[in-house]
Amino acid sequence: MASPLDVDSLRSRVQAAIDTQLKSQQEVLAPVGPATDILMAAATDLLSGGKRLRAAFFYWGYRALGGVDSDELVRAAAAMEMFQAAALIHDDVMDDSDTRRGAPAVHRRIEVLHRDSGWQGDSARFGAAGAVLTGDLCLTWTDEMYATSGLPEPELARGRALFDAMRTQLMGGQFLDVLEAALGWEGSSTDERVARARHVARVKSARYTVEQPLLIGALCAGADEATAGHLSAYGLALGEAFQLRDDLLGVYGDPQQTGKPAGDDLREGKRTVLIAYALDRLAAAQTERFESVFGRPDLDEAEVATVRETISDTGAVEQVEDLITALARSAQDALAQATSLEPAAREALEELIGISTARSS
Repeated sequence: MASPLDVDSLRSRVQAAIDTQLKSQQEVLAPVGPATDILMAAATDLLSGGKRLRAAFFYWGYRALGGVDSDELVRAAAAMEMFQAAALIHDDVMDDSDTRRGAPAVHRRIEVLHRDSGWQGDSARFGAAGAVLTGDLCLTWTDEMYATSGLPEPELARGRALFDAMRTQLMGGQFLDVLEAALGWEGSSTDERVARARHVARVKSARYTVEQPLLIGALCAGADEATAGHLSAYGLALGEAFQLRDDLLGVYGDPQQTGKPAGDDLREGKRTVLIAYALDRLAAAQTERFESVFGRPDLDEAEVATVRETISDTGAVEQVEDLITALARSAQDALAQATSLEPAAREALEELIGISTARSS
């Protein structure tokens, strides 16, 4: 079969649903005046790309339980991408990231506009304010797209509780990520560090990337408790594997593929499973040198390359790869337990395991 991201022209139809939503919201904002064009342009550009994984998991979760393809289904699935946009915009503000998908992050884009226009006040604060509001708009539109998708009301009601929980829990996960960075790892064992990093990965990314969109779609289509349990196990394992891959790409990825500068996570000092494994194998002197540069925002390319090499020499990359493989296998096992799924959807979900853990992007 074709890629599950493109079966039934899924990706292009998701984009069309997003474009329709943005066009309608431009009209809603028109009475405010042309100032809001700044926010709309930033949201539109950010939402013009991406793999559409979250929409795909919603779509195939619904189809797996016998639900039929429709434009209403695609609009509901596209709400997951609107939610992703909100999360990315806010995440980039919190991480002080410069780029997203190969372009300036929303707060940087608005900051530059302020500076180049010669407006009064602090450009960085203006950019952050604009980005927060753009992200909030995307959150509002997420709910609207789901509620007005056109799927039957009883179906939407079956998925509503988890849809609401997903949005609430992500905000908690985002704060946990910020808090973990503030608390640091001093005095924690390697096992504790790994456990904390994995928990953050699950609640900040894994659940809303795979498990929750998949389950919301499946619940809308009438999944029973047993099937939902198997799909949840599949989604949690695969979502964590996805985030672990993203952590590796944040250190070793090709900027042409990832859309972010190489080594950005090293400059941000992200405490991931990869870093926990690496620190476990460094000698005291090496640890001191590593911690003196890790998280320094002004690391140049040569310093990034040195830190990368240090991590690689510990064998931490191989440990994370082994964990990704084990989680992918767990996802496959859980999927096999869900025996009542529609064959085409099962095949799509099997393919999405490889797509979600691919080494290049």
